[in-house]
Amino acid sequence: MTDIFSLSLEELAAQIKDAQLTSVDVCKKYIERINKFEKDVKAWAHFDKKVLLEKAAEADEHRRSGKPIGPLHGVPIAVKDIVGTVDMPTECGTVIRKGKSYSQNAEIIDLLHASGAIVMGKTATSELAYLGPPATTNPHDKMRTPGGSSSGSAASVASFMAPASIGSQTGGSIIRPASYCGVVGYKPSYGLISRNGVLRTSYNLDHIGIFGRKVEDVAMLAKVLIKKDKYDPATIHYSTENILSETKKGPLFDPKFIFYKTEHWKLIDKKSRESFEYFIKSFNKNIEIFETPSYFKDIHKYHQIIHETDLANNFSVYFKKFKKKLSKYMQDAITRGNKYSAKEYAEAIDFMKRSYESYQEVFEDYHGVLSPASPGVAPKGLKSTGTAEFNKVWSYLGTPCISLPLLEGENNLPLGVQLIGNKYDDHRFLGVANWLEKECQE
Repeated sequence: MTDIFSLSLEELAAQIKDAQLTSVDVCKKYIERINKFEKDVKAWAHFDKKVLLEKAAEADEHRRSGKPIGPLHGVPIAVKDIVGTVDMPTECGTVIRKGKSYSQNAEIIDLLHASGAIVMGKTATSELAYLGPPATTNPHDKMRTPGGSSSGSAASVASFMAPASIGSQTGGSIIRPASYCGVVGYKPSYGLISRNGVLRTSYNLDHIGIFGRKVEDVAMLAKVLIKKDKYDPATIHYSTENILSETKKGPLFDPKFIFYKTEHWKLIDKKSRESFEYFIKSFNKNIEIFETPSYFKDIHKYHQIIHETDLANNFSVYFKKFKKKLSKYMQDAITRGNKYSAKEYAEAIDFMKRSYESYQEVFEDYHGVLSPASPGVAPKGLKSTGTAEFNKVWSYLGTPCISLPLLEGENNLPLGVQLIGNKYDDHRFLGVANWLEKECQE
């Protein structure tokens, strides 16, 4: 039988379509992995193998009947447990929502269903997609964090318990877990994927993101999920017709990059810093090193103001009624959020536009910005999910970014390189990411 774990999403879907594989066969293989590794990794908030096999059998029967099928027909996809589902609990990593479901599916669930994909289960998340960590461990070392808040989404792909997964990012919740777990993590430009029916932590900062094993995998899922949605006013019309083909094609000529040594460069451990230095040296014809712009320091401050104010607003009922059931992380964030003034919040929002206009000038001469995806390999211990200091700027600016598992740090643990692009230029951006991935494989 075909080694399904070596197949790209596109190859997996093609083999199911051509009856070289059945969806039941594929799902059984992933169930075997879950049975073997889940007890240690703890990536799942909700998983029912019986229901999964029933869905797979239905997908196979649909295909055999000759009915039209979508681009991901019969392919199982994992989904972060803040994405609303009717047929599964959506607990959002808090005991406050234990056993509770949403009354309707999130828009991205409907899009997955329309593509023929099977939602295989819900992956563990930090409390309310913030800092309170779940029980999930890093598949490379169960004594280390997988990162967060999309902890289970990254860990499920890294441990081959899912071929791809959906997560979210408000600070660094796609890029950092991808780096720690050694998978590809893609956060599209703000407004490309609908947040309708997904737990809201911050309207201005929340992004839906995708985990996969290759750049082409996340591009294929992006093609399905990127769509204007009237129920999420932030979304825009953006054609994805050619996004996978342009990803494969890549840039017309060797790209040029800026590598930002941010003020947080000093946070990086010695072995990881050496890996980044070697990476820069290997691409010395393509990379120029710059210090980060001075206004980036203000971005961290403004990101915090927006994030914590929005947490205080969105979770005010939880704070009033269930305060003792919230972690200290969340209690402290909401307490701070309640103290910011309207003027401070307005300044933070206004600075978004002004700082992005300054940053955008980079793309007059360069294809992208490179930086660490995290300050090193996954830290030891499960009481924290690590720091998002290398990620918050890009969530604030709404630019596309991706973590590529190109390096190794101490103990041969994975270390991600972060590529950042220009807003709403995701086609070209993914092509550049694919080029970089392939160059490092040669």
